[in-house]
Amino acid sequence: MSNPSNVLSGAPYRIQCGSPYPFGSTLQDGGVNFSLFCRHASRLELGLYEAADSPEPFQVVVLNPAEHRSFFFWHVFVEDLPAGVHYTWRADGPNDTAQSGRRFNFKKELLSPAARAVNDSLYDRRRASDPNDGGAAMRAVITDPAFDWTGETTPCKGLEGAVIYEVHVGAFTRHPSAGVRHAGTFAGLIEKIPYLQQLGITHVELLPVMAFDEQDVPAEVADRGLKNFWGYSTHSFFSPHPHYCVTPLLGTHPEEFKALVKALHAAGIGVILDVVFNHTAEGGAGGPMLNFKGLANDIFYHLDAADRRRYRDYTSCGNTVNCNHPLVTLFVVHCLEYWAGEMHVDGFRFDLASVFTRGEDGVPLANPHVPWGIEFSPKLRDLPLIAEAWDASGLYHVGSFPGMRWSEWNGRYRDTIRRFVRGDGGLLGAVATCISGSSDLYADDLRRPTNSINFITCHDGFTLYDLVSYNQKHNEANGENNRDGTNDNNSWNCGIEGETDDPEVLALRDCQARNLLGILMLSQGVPMILAGDEVLRSQRGNNNAWCQDNELSWFDWRRVETQGSMLRFVQQLIVLRKRHPSLMRNEFLTGQTLPGRGLPDIAWHGAKLGEPGWDDPNGRFLAWTLAGVMDDEEDLHVLLNMSDATIEAELPVIPGRIWHRAVDTSETGGDDIVEPSKQTPHMSPAYHVHPRSLAVLEARSPLQEPMPTYIPQGTHDESGSSKSKP
Repeated sequence: MSNPSNVLSGAPYRIQCGSPYPFGSTLQDGGVNFSLFCRHASRLELGLYEAADSPEPFQVVVLNPAEHRSFFFWHVFVEDLPAGVHYTWRADGPNDTAQSGRRFNFKKELLSPAARAVNDSLYDRRRASDPNDGGAAMRAVITDPAFDWTGETTPCKGLEGAVIYEVHVGAFTRHPSAGVRHAGTFAGLIEKIPYLQQLGITHVELLPVMAFDEQDVPAEVADRGLKNFWGYSTHSFFSPHPHYCVTPLLGTHPEEFKALVKALHAAGIGVILDVVFNHTAEGGAGGPMLNFKGLANDIFYHLDAADRRRYRDYTSCGNTVNCNHPLVTLFVVHCLEYWAGEMHVDGFRFDLASVFTRGEDGVPLANPHVPWGIEFSPKLRDLPLIAEAWDASGLYHVGSFPGMRWSEWNGRYRDTIRRFVRGDGGLLGAVATCISGSSDLYADDLRRPTNSINFITCHDGFTLYDLVSYNQKHNEANGENNRDGTNDNNSWNCGIEGETDDPEVLALRDCQARNLLGILMLSQGVPMILAGDEVLRSQRGNNNAWCQDNELSWFDWRRVETQGSMLRFVQQLIVLRKRHPSLMRNEFLTGQTLPGRGLPDIAWHGAKLGEPGWDDPNGRFLAWTLAGVMDDEEDLHVLLNMSDATIEAELPVIPGRIWHRAVDTSETGGDDIVEPSKQTPHMSPAYHVHPRSLAVLEARSPLQEPMPTYIPQGTHDESGSSKSKP
């Protein structure tokens, strides 16, 4: 990175007309091209600063509309300007918010919406929200895109065979026990890649890493010294978050993030970004003016038709991005293409993605531009696209999100499996459908099991251990009188609320946690694990720790030792899944006999073979036999007993093969999951399934070697599927 202090003396830099493309500031031969969309401005000024905290710009470049404006875009080329220079914009124009919705304020210094790096060392959200205060602004940095990608290895495209690990960059290495050089940063996460490899996951899904406003919290939360920790308050969509960087004041944001991607790729791990295009950090009418609000407020946001001072809020965050305006659609698609092409990201998860379906009047569209524009982008064609297919105002698109290629966070899977493991009866058909890949949601429009992202927990809600330890949320630490966070958790505390020393309760909680993760890994579709669940991380009943940058949210690395048994169980579950292609099919199960196997791809059972009890209103036992899809793959028999009684379940007879116990969550002392080489034959025609436990048996011939771990190669196209019915 160049040091601008060596070259910022003497005469002002000369300027040229510049080009409207590409967006933002682009280091080129002979200088830097700046481009900014701002259709209705009458005047623009570019302020150039030596550093993030320089009190005054060393040069102000005044743009002439006749020379520096092309329709929506203003542009200028500054000769010989080096990387490392900080800059802001000022825009003047109409401020008739009630009629036009435009909010120009020449006092405010603004960020370029396409800035590749930003710093917030001088930023104060309260001052930025005051229309009469011209200070406390963030500043963008001119970056050098050069990076040595030599030797980069790229993981397989798509999600077939994937196991996703949802992780917060800051929380993962912030705890003192992490023992990393740069805690809470991209560099800190690099140091923990060996752990991710040993765990066996194939992708990390990073909570928001685009630059966000940590000061975006209600006053009562700020009064407790808390901040926006999760990052769902983006302001600069092209910039990595400065606080995840080691040297952000030098503008090294892209370089540091690229180093993380390259290191993860070298370990065979793909990178999925959780992105937030449904709202921004600028909030409603009383929020700060950072970029969009001062440049294109009437275009970028949904405004009330009767009074355009008011922001339509479909996100519960103060504003909603007007995604289906052509300019905004272009911005979103171009931003994603930047992260994919320049930063080598492998996929995206979209927060509150149902906002993407709302037209400019807020009414849902049958064929909205932005999700189809993302899907049809040639530069994004091989990347997983994952929708959180709902918004905060009632839209719910799980199973019906627009597009063919989109996968979805399957909230129905989460709720159904939680209720079943809790002990609710009458769910056998729904559970079977979820385990089969949710064909009722995805098969009819020719989607596939990989369109279902299966999860039990995620960042939003209880951790896995809290799910089996609390009946109610306990969010008092957030400062909002426990009003925040969902009340609908489908949890069960196993008899005692919260922390306890009762050995029977603790044993039951451990078993329930294993049951939940076991079902997740035995389901068709793509499993996602919340970071820390593999070591039973607790947030002490807080199901909305969005503002807790402390030990409540941090990954305590001491638990890798103290919860070694659980960690081993999860590692071996992932190994079991990977060695069974039958668990990672990308065609729906049909119940029809597989050619050459003489077995149906799946057969459902109850305690008696072939009698699953779909209509039993109290049914809490389900079993199924899954045929192997490769020549030497072991067949599987899975038994789920969420009742309070031991059940003697019949086992199917497969000629030439003998059942071997692989998993039994009622066992302890390392026998809860057994590696193939250590398994012993189960010769009985039945299996005793203990209360509230899960068992898995593998069938192989006496002379058959256990299957090696299966690693999917290449990709499958997105055509063709068949519907499965339990």
